[in-house]
Amino acid sequence: MAASELFNRYIWLVDLIFSSEGITREEINRRWSRSSLNYNNEYEIPERTFHRHKDAIKELFDIDIVCDRSAGKVYKIANSEDIKKGGVRTWLINTFAVNNLINESHHMKQRILFEQIPSGQRFLTPIIEAMRDNYTLTITYQSFHRERPSTFEVEPYCVKVFKQRWYLLARSTWDGNIRIYGLDRIHSIEQNESTFNLPKGFDAESYFNDVIGIIIGTNDKPEVIEIKVSNGQQNYFRSLPLHHTQYEAHTEMYSSTFTFFLRPTFDFIQELLRYGADVEVIQPLELRNQFAKIATDMNELYK
Repeated sequence: MAASELFNRYIWLVDLIFSSEGITREEINRRWSRSSLNYNNEYEIPERTFHRHKDAIKELFDIDIVCDRSAGKVYKIANSEDIKKGGVRTWLINTFAVNNLINESHHMKQRILFEQIPSGQRFLTPIIEAMRDNYTLTITYQSFHRERPSTFEVEPYCVKVFKQRWYLLARSTWDGNIRIYGLDRIHSIEQNESTFNLPKGFDAESYFNDVIGIIIGTNDKPEVIEIKVSNGQQNYFRSLPLHHTQYEAHTEMYSSTFTFFLRPTFDFIQELLRYGADVEVIQPLELRNQFAKIATDMNELYK
Protein backbone atom coordinates (compact mmCIF):
# COMPACT_ATOMS: atom_id res chain seq x y z
CA MET A 1 0.00 0.00 0.00
CA ALA A 2 1.35 3.43 -0.95
CA ALA A 3 2.52 5.70 1.87
CA SER A 4 0.07 8.43 0.88
CA GLU A 5 -2.82 5.93 0.97
CA LEU A 6 -1.81 4.76 4.44
CA PHE A 7 -1.48 8.34 5.65
CA ASN A 8 -4.99 9.13 4.42
CA ARG A 9 -6.36 6.08 6.19
CA TYR A 10 -4.71 7.15 9.45
CA ILE A 11 -6.22 10.62 9.28
CA TRP A 12 -9.60 9.21 8.29
CA LEU A 13 -9.58 6.94 11.34
CA VAL A 14 -8.52 9.73 13.71
CA ASP A 15 -11.17 12.10 12.36
CA LEU A 16 -13.90 9.46 12.63
CA ILE A 17 -13.09 8.54 16.23
CA PHE A 18 -12.45 12.14 17.29
CA SER A 19 -15.69 13.49 15.83
CA SER A 20 -17.79 10.63 17.21
CA GLU A 21 -16.33 10.94 20.75
CA GLY A 22 -16.67 7.17 21.07
CA ILE A 23 -17.37 4.53 18.41
CA THR A 24 -17.50 0.73 18.22
CA ARG A 25 -15.44 -1.41 15.87
CA GLU A 26 -18.66 -2.47 14.14
CA GLU A 27 -19.54 1.15 13.37
CA ILE A 28 -15.97 1.88 12.22
CA ASN A 29 -16.20 -1.02 9.78
CA ARG A 30 -19.60 0.13 8.56
CA ARG A 31 -18.30 3.62 7.91
CA TRP A 32 -15.17 2.24 6.24
CA SER A 33 -17.24 0.15 3.84
CA ARG A 34 -18.84 3.39 2.58
CA SER A 35 -15.69 5.54 2.58
CA SER A 36 -14.29 6.99 -0.66
CA LEU A 37 -10.84 5.84 0.57
CA ASN A 38 -11.92 2.21 0.50
CA TYR A 39 -10.52 1.59 -2.97
CA ASN A 40 -10.70 -2.22 -2.67
CA ASN A 41 -14.33 -2.28 -1.46
CA GLU A 42 -13.38 -3.97 1.80
CA TYR A 43 -16.19 -4.90 4.17
CA GLU A 44 -14.08 -4.15 7.22
CA ILE A 45 -10.69 -3.14 8.54
CA PRO A 46 -9.12 -6.41 9.76
CA GLU A 47 -8.37 -6.56 13.47
CA ARG A 48 -4.59 -6.76 13.03
CA THR A 49 -4.63 -3.93 10.49
CA PHE A 50 -6.72 -1.77 12.82
CA HIS A 51 -4.21 -2.16 15.65
CA ARG A 52 -1.29 -1.47 13.31
CA HIS A 53 -3.05 1.74 12.30
CA LYS A 54 -3.47 2.64 15.98
CA ASP A 55 0.23 2.13 16.65
CA ALA A 56 1.25 4.18 13.60
CA ILE A 57 -1.10 7.01 14.58
CA LYS A 58 0.43 7.07 18.06
CA GLU A 59 3.95 7.24 16.62
CA LEU A 60 3.25 9.80 13.88
CA PHE A 61 0.83 12.18 15.55
CA ASP A 62 1.12 11.39 19.28
CA ILE A 63 -2.61 10.62 19.24
CA ASP A 64 -3.58 7.71 21.47
CA ILE A 65 -6.66 5.67 20.45
CA VAL A 66 -7.94 3.67 23.41
CA CYS A 67 -10.76 1.19 24.02
CA ASP A 68 -13.23 2.19 26.73
CA ARG A 69 -14.64 -1.13 27.88
CA SER A 70 -16.79 0.49 30.55
CA ALA A 71 -18.78 2.22 27.83
CA GLY A 72 -19.33 -0.95 25.84
CA LYS A 73 -15.99 -1.38 24.04
CA VAL A 74 -16.02 1.93 22.23
CA TYR A 75 -12.86 3.54 20.85
CA LYS A 76 -11.95 7.08 21.87
CA ILE A 77 -9.09 9.56 21.60
CA ALA A 78 -7.31 9.55 24.96
CA ASN A 79 -5.82 13.03 24.53
CA SER A 80 -8.79 14.61 22.77
CA GLU A 81 -8.60 17.74 24.92
CA ASP A 82 -5.12 18.49 23.55
CA ILE A 83 -6.44 18.26 20.01
CA LYS A 84 -9.35 20.59 20.80
CA LYS A 85 -6.88 23.25 21.89
CA GLY A 86 -5.75 23.63 18.30
CA GLY A 87 -2.38 23.42 16.63
CA VAL A 88 -1.05 21.46 13.71
CA ARG A 89 -2.90 18.26 14.59
CA THR A 90 -6.27 20.03 14.61
CA TRP A 91 -5.43 21.78 11.35
CA LEU A 92 -4.40 18.49 9.77
CA ILE A 93 -7.50 16.62 10.87
CA ASN A 94 -9.90 19.41 9.93
CA THR A 95 -8.29 19.92 6.53
CA PHE A 96 -8.48 16.24 5.73
CA ALA A 97 -12.04 15.91 6.97
CA VAL A 98 -13.24 18.72 4.71
CA ASN A 99 -11.30 17.44 1.70
CA ASN A 100 -12.64 13.93 2.22
CA LEU A 101 -16.21 15.18 2.53
CA ILE A 102 -15.85 17.16 -0.71
CA ASN A 103 -14.45 14.12 -2.51
CA GLU A 104 -17.38 12.03 -1.35
CA SER A 105 -19.77 14.80 -2.51
CA HIS A 106 -18.02 15.46 -5.83
CA HIS A 107 -21.25 16.67 -7.45
CA MET A 108 -21.22 19.64 -5.01
CA LYS A 109 -17.63 20.79 -5.59
CA GLN A 110 -18.74 23.88 -7.48
CA ARG A 111 -20.87 24.93 -4.52
CA ILE A 112 -18.08 24.80 -1.91
CA LEU A 113 -15.68 27.72 -2.17
CA PHE A 114 -12.37 28.30 -0.37
CA GLU A 115 -10.01 31.19 0.11
CA GLN A 116 -6.89 30.71 -1.97
CA ILE A 117 -3.40 30.63 -0.43
CA PRO A 118 -0.62 31.84 -2.77
CA SER A 119 1.64 29.24 -4.33
CA GLY A 120 4.36 29.78 -1.72
CA GLN A 121 2.95 26.76 0.11
CA ARG A 122 4.91 24.56 -2.33
CA PHE A 123 7.98 25.36 -0.21
CA LEU A 124 6.38 23.97 2.95
CA THR A 125 7.75 20.46 2.47
CA PRO A 126 11.48 21.37 2.17
CA ILE A 127 11.14 23.88 5.01
CA ILE A 128 9.47 21.42 7.37
CA GLU A 129 12.01 18.73 6.47
CA ALA A 130 14.83 21.15 7.29
CA MET A 131 13.14 22.08 10.58
CA ARG A 132 12.80 18.40 11.44
CA ASP A 133 16.45 17.58 10.76
CA ASN A 134 17.94 20.95 11.85
CA TYR A 135 19.48 21.76 8.47
CA THR A 136 20.04 25.34 7.36
CA LEU A 137 18.45 26.61 4.17
CA THR A 138 19.71 28.86 1.40
CA ILE A 139 16.78 30.88 0.10
CA THR A 140 16.44 33.39 -2.71
CA TYR A 141 13.94 35.96 -1.52
CA GLN A 142 12.20 38.92 -3.13
CA SER A 143 11.26 41.45 -0.47
CA PHE A 144 8.43 43.85 -1.23
CA HIS A 145 10.80 46.63 -0.15
CA ARG A 146 13.67 45.80 -2.52
CA GLU A 147 13.97 45.96 -6.28
CA ARG A 148 15.92 42.72 -6.66
CA PRO A 149 15.90 39.36 -4.90
CA SER A 150 18.71 38.39 -2.54
CA THR A 151 20.14 35.00 -1.57
CA PHE A 152 21.16 34.12 1.98
CA GLU A 153 21.34 31.32 4.55
CA VAL A 154 18.87 30.93 7.42
CA GLU A 155 18.10 28.58 10.28
CA PRO A 156 14.38 27.66 10.02
CA TYR A 157 12.62 27.91 13.39
CA CYS A 158 8.91 27.61 12.61
CA VAL A 159 6.20 28.27 10.03
CA LYS A 160 2.92 30.10 10.54
CA VAL A 161 -0.11 30.87 8.38
CA PHE A 162 -1.75 34.29 8.65
CA LYS A 163 -4.29 35.92 6.36
CA GLN A 164 -4.00 33.39 3.54
CA ARG A 165 -0.19 33.46 3.52
CA TRP A 166 2.44 31.10 4.91
CA TYR A 167 5.40 32.63 6.74
CA LEU A 168 8.79 31.29 7.85
CA LEU A 169 10.38 32.46 11.08
CA ALA A 170 14.13 32.00 10.72
CA ARG A 171 17.47 33.21 12.07
CA SER A 172 19.94 34.73 9.65
CA THR A 173 23.35 33.08 9.84
CA TRP A 174 24.88 36.34 8.57
CA ASP A 175 23.84 38.77 11.31
CA GLY A 176 22.11 36.50 13.85
CA ASN A 177 18.78 38.33 13.64
CA ILE A 178 15.45 36.51 13.62
CA ARG A 179 13.16 37.57 10.79
CA ILE A 180 9.89 36.60 9.17
CA TYR A 181 9.71 35.64 5.48
CA GLY A 182 6.61 35.25 3.33
CA LEU A 183 6.72 31.96 1.43
CA ASP A 184 4.99 33.55 -1.55
CA ARG A 185 8.05 35.79 -1.94
CA ILE A 186 10.58 32.94 -1.99
CA HIS A 187 11.98 32.20 -5.43
CA SER A 188 13.96 29.09 -4.52
CA ILE A 189 15.07 26.98 -1.56
CA GLU A 190 18.06 24.70 -1.17
CA GLN A 191 18.79 22.55 1.85
CA ASN A 192 22.41 22.81 3.04
CA GLU A 193 24.66 20.21 4.64
CA SER A 194 25.31 22.46 7.64
CA THR A 195 23.15 22.01 10.72
CA PHE A 196 22.05 24.27 13.57
CA ASN A 197 20.74 23.94 17.10
CA LEU A 198 17.32 25.32 17.92
CA PRO A 199 17.71 27.66 20.91
CA LYS A 200 17.04 25.84 24.16
CA GLY A 201 13.53 26.52 25.35
CA PHE A 202 12.34 28.05 22.07
CA ASP A 203 8.57 27.73 21.75
CA ALA A 204 6.91 29.04 18.60
CA GLU A 205 3.54 29.67 20.25
CA SER A 206 5.15 31.62 23.07
CA TYR A 207 7.21 33.64 20.59
CA PHE A 208 4.02 35.03 19.05
CA ASN A 209 2.11 35.10 22.34
CA ASP A 210 1.96 38.89 22.70
CA VAL A 211 0.97 39.78 19.14
CA ILE A 212 -1.67 39.29 16.50
CA GLY A 213 -0.27 38.11 13.18
CA ILE A 214 3.38 37.77 12.26
CA ILE A 215 4.96 41.14 13.15
CA ILE A 216 6.61 40.90 16.57
CA GLY A 217 7.36 44.58 17.15
CA THR A 218 10.41 44.11 19.35
CA ASN A 219 10.41 47.81 20.25
CA ASP A 220 6.88 47.58 21.61
CA LYS A 221 5.94 46.23 25.01
CA PRO A 222 2.68 44.43 25.82
CA GLU A 223 0.14 46.83 27.30
CA VAL A 224 -3.52 47.04 28.20
CA ILE A 225 -5.56 48.20 25.22
CA GLU A 226 -9.22 49.16 25.56
CA ILE A 227 -11.62 49.52 22.65
CA LYS A 228 -15.33 50.25 22.30
CA VAL A 229 -17.22 48.20 19.71
CA SER A 230 -20.71 49.12 18.50
CA ASN A 231 -23.35 48.61 15.79
CA GLY A 232 -23.54 44.87 16.27
CA GLN A 233 -19.87 44.28 15.52
CA GLN A 234 -19.32 43.17 19.12
CA ASN A 235 -20.90 39.83 18.19
CA TYR A 236 -18.03 39.18 15.77
CA PHE A 237 -15.51 39.85 18.53
CA ARG A 238 -17.35 37.45 20.82
CA SER A 239 -17.61 34.61 18.30
CA LEU A 240 -14.02 34.91 17.06
CA PRO A 241 -11.73 36.69 19.55
CA LEU A 242 -8.82 38.62 18.05
CA HIS A 243 -6.40 37.45 20.75
CA HIS A 244 -6.33 35.01 23.65
CA THR A 245 -6.19 37.94 26.12
CA GLN A 246 -9.42 39.48 24.80
CA TYR A 247 -11.90 40.22 27.59
CA GLU A 248 -15.34 41.83 27.44
CA ALA A 249 -15.01 44.28 30.31
CA HIS A 250 -18.28 46.18 29.96
CA THR A 251 -21.51 45.60 28.06
CA GLU A 252 -24.18 48.14 27.20
CA MET A 253 -27.30 47.91 25.04
CA TYR A 254 -25.64 49.00 21.80
CA SER A 255 -21.92 48.62 22.49
CA SER A 256 -19.31 46.68 24.43
CA THR A 257 -15.87 47.48 25.78
CA PHE A 258 -13.13 44.93 25.13
CA THR A 259 -9.64 44.87 26.61
CA PHE A 260 -6.46 43.21 25.38
CA PHE A 261 -2.97 42.76 26.72
CA LEU A 262 -0.61 42.70 23.75
CA ARG A 263 1.80 44.68 21.62
CA PRO A 264 -0.04 47.18 19.38
CA THR A 265 1.75 46.12 16.21
CA PHE A 266 0.84 46.89 12.61
CA ASP A 267 -1.20 43.67 12.25
CA PHE A 268 -3.32 44.51 15.31
CA ILE A 269 -3.95 48.03 14.07
CA GLN A 270 -4.99 46.68 10.67
CA GLU A 271 -7.43 44.30 12.33
CA LEU A 272 -9.15 47.14 14.16
CA LEU A 273 -9.18 49.44 11.13
CA ARG A 274 -11.22 47.00 9.09
CA TYR A 275 -14.18 47.69 11.40
CA GLY A 276 -14.09 51.39 10.52
CA ALA A 277 -16.09 53.73 12.78
CA ASP A 278 -17.61 50.77 14.64
CA VAL A 279 -14.44 50.44 16.72
CA GLU A 280 -13.10 53.26 18.91
CA VAL A 281 -9.75 53.00 20.68
CA ILE A 282 -10.18 54.26 24.25
CA GLN A 283 -6.70 53.68 25.61
CA PRO A 284 -3.73 53.97 25.65
CA LEU A 285 -3.74 57.60 24.58
CA GLU A 286 -0.80 57.18 22.20
CA LEU A 287 -2.63 54.48 20.26
CA ARG A 288 -5.86 56.52 20.28
CA ASN A 289 -3.96 59.49 18.81
CA GLN A 290 -2.46 57.21 16.17
CA PHE A 291 -5.95 56.13 15.07
CA ALA A 292 -7.09 59.75 15.10
CA LYS A 293 -4.30 60.67 12.71
CA ILE A 294 -5.21 57.77 10.42
CA ALA A 295 -8.84 58.94 10.41
CA THR A 296 -7.75 62.53 9.61
CA ASP A 297 -5.50 61.38 6.78
CA MET A 298 -8.30 59.28 5.29
CA ASN A 299 -10.73 62.16 5.56
CA GLU A 300 -8.26 64.39 3.68
CA LEU A 301 -7.86 61.72 1.01
CA TYR A 302 -11.57 61.67 0.18
CA LYS A 303 -12.21 65.41 0.19
